[in-house]
Amino acid sequence: MPANLTPQYLAAEERYRQARDKAEKIAALEEMLAVIPKHKGTDHLQADLRRRLAKLRQMEEGKAGSKSADPFHIPKEGAGQVVLLGYPNTGKSALVGALTRAKVNVADYPFATSLPVTGMMSYQDIMIQLVDLPPVIPGEMPRGMAGTLRLADLILIIVDGSSDSCLEQLAGCHELLQQRGILITAEEELRPHVKTARDLLAVMTKSDLPGAETRLEFLLELGKELSPAGGWETLAVSVNKPESLEVLRERIFANLRVIRVYTKVPGKEADMSKPFILKDGGTVLDLAELVHRDFPGKLKRARVWGSAKFPGQPVERDYRLADGDIVELLV
Repeated sequence: MPANLTPQYLAAEERYRQARDKAEKIAALEEMLAVIPKHKGTDHLQADLRRRLAKLRQMEEGKAGSKSADPFHIPKEGAGQVVLLGYPNTGKSALVGALTRAKVNVADYPFATSLPVTGMMSYQDIMIQLVDLPPVIPGEMPRGMAGTLRLADLILIIVDGSSDSCLEQLAGCHELLQQRGILITAEEELRPHVKTARDLLAVMTKSDLPGAETRLEFLLELGKELSPAGGWETLAVSVNKPESLEVLRERIFANLRVIRVYTKVPGKEADMSKPFILKDGGTVLDLAELVHRDFPGKLKRARVWGSAKFPGQPVERDYRLADGDIVELLV
């Protein structure tokens, strides 16, 4: 039986051939497995893809336990992983330092950040992971970075509001993401580990310096040109303006598209100290799976305070929860 491989598969196969590191190869193989036609004619090819993928994953796991562990393999923590992408001296490190307690290297010379630096940003009652990536240049990024960008929940493109080259910085980062197959347009078919404009947030730093306000207007227009079907949000911030940083925290949380859900035991007050984090659209059943692996099978019903029509309303297992809901799971 002929394989009848689709254009989507062949494109992923080409990305595999051009991959520069194991992380990119893994992402390409995962995509190939996701889009390959499932029939008898591709059984052997599917098995070969799985073997190659398993071998690469074993190599990555073995490498993670050695002294030469991949610095771009960053386990996710908190309510989401947000990575900062930008050219040298755009203010990425200063921004991470202002939003977290991470020990960043803020310097006036280029490439002061040579390895990823992580920090945890607080937002109300949750923590969000920020990752300050080494800088990129037109058409080039450090080996291994593409895998980090693919797996991140949100990418912040950082541009320098004090520089007349801020438009080139935004366009260059956008082009680099497309070249590596990390970013697709709205017209393309969504694939595993790829981003759309919804997964980007453009951030102009140094908004307190002369000319920044005018440059922001041009950046907004450029965003519409680069993503006419639905441009990403563009924000102006300054580490010297705390109010702008608070707006950025809020917009990062909103663009992660997650919700906070609290639980309560029957007859007791809700535990508001540590919410469960669900993807937007998460259900009561999704929450039950997070609370305990045995809950989904035992769950009989639930009661919801918040988005329900009345406090404590009984709901079904597929009830879609909202941010701030309080849920009582009854087993």
